[in-house]
Amino acid sequence: MQANKYIAIVVVLIIAGFVFLSSAYTVDETEQVVVTQFGRVIGDPVVEPGLKFLIPFIQQANYFPRNIQAWDGQPGQIPTLDKTYIWVDTFSRWRIVDPVAFFRTVTDTQSALGRLDDIINPAVRNVVTSHELIETVRNSNREMTTLDQEELDDVKSEAIKEVVEETEEKDRRQYNIKVGRAALTKRMLDEAQPKLEKFGIEIIDVKIKRVNYVKGVRNSVYNRMIAERKQMAEKIRSIGQGEARKIEGDKERDLLEIQSGAYRKAEQIKGEADAQATEIYARAFEKDAEFYTFLQSLEVYQNSLEGADLVLSTDSEFLRYLNDFNPVSE
Repeated sequence: MQANKYIAIVVVLIIAGFVFLSSAYTVDETEQVVVTQFGRVIGDPVVEPGLKFLIPFIQQANYFPRNIQAWDGQPGQIPTLDKTYIWVDTFSRWRIVDPVAFFRTVTDTQSALGRLDDIINPAVRNVVTSHELIETVRNSNREMTTLDQEELDDVKSEAIKEVVEETEEKDRRQYNIKVGRAALTKRMLDEAQPKLEKFGIEIIDVKIKRVNYVKGVRNSVYNRMIAERKQMAEKIRSIGQGEARKIEGDKERDLLEIQSGAYRKAEQIKGEADAQATEIYARAFEKDAEFYTFLQSLEVYQNSLEGADLVLSTDSEFLRYLNDFNPVSE
C-alpha cells in the first residue's frame, strides 16, 4: 500500500509537471503571440516579453516576429515612360503591426512574403512606367562633372575647359529631373501600403536596389556613350595638338631670336676686336713704318710661298726684302 501511494504521488507530480509545461510559454523581445482556442483568437496579442500561461490542450500560442523584416523583390523588366526597357531590382522593409489581422489573413511570414510580391511589384511597375528612366536614376539636377573641380582647375587650356563644360551643359539640358528617385520610391510606398493594412502589415520603406538596361539596349547605350566620349576626346586632342604647334612655334621663334642675338653680339665683338687690332697696327706703323712693312711682308711670304710655285722677276717689288738679304747678290 505504501509503495502504491508513492507511485500515485509520482504519477500525479508527473502529470502536474506535464500540465504546467503544456500551459507555460515564453515570449521573446523579438516576438509577439496570438493565443487561439480551437482556431479562434482569444484575447489581445501578447507583446510583453516573459513567461506566460494558457489552457493546455485547448489553447495554442501562435508566434509572429515583432522586429523589422526584409522583403527582396525579383528583378523584372519594366518599360519607362520614354520607352526604354530596364531591369529594376527592389527591396523593402516591413513589420507586423496587427498580429491578429495578420493571423486571420496570411497566417505566417512565408505567405506574407507572397502577398508583398503581389502588391509591391505592381506598385513598382506602375511608378516606373509613369516616369522617364532618368527619374529612377537621379534624385536632383545636381551638377555632375567628368573631372572633379581640382582636376578641372589644373587644366591650363581654356579651350579644353570649354569642351568639358559644353559637354556637361549638354547633359544637363538633355536630362532634367522633375521628380527624382527618392520621390518615386515614396510613391511606391504610398501605393502599396493601403493594400497591406488589412493584413496587419506596415511597410517601412521601398527602395530601388539596382537599375540596369536590358541586354539589347545596354550594348547600344554603351556604344553611344563610347562615341560621345570619343568625340569629346577628339576635340580635346585637337585642341592639345593646336597648343603643341603653338608651343613649338614659340620655341622656334625664341630660338631664332636667341641665335640672331648671339650672331649680332658675336659680330659686334668681332668688329670691336678688328677695330682695336687696326688701331694697334696703326700705332705700330706710326712708330716704325719700315719695320711694320717688313713684318707684314714676311707674313705675306709665309702665307703665299709655302708649297707654291711662283715665277717672278728678281726686280719685283714683292721680292724686295728677299733681294736685300740674298747672299748671292752680295
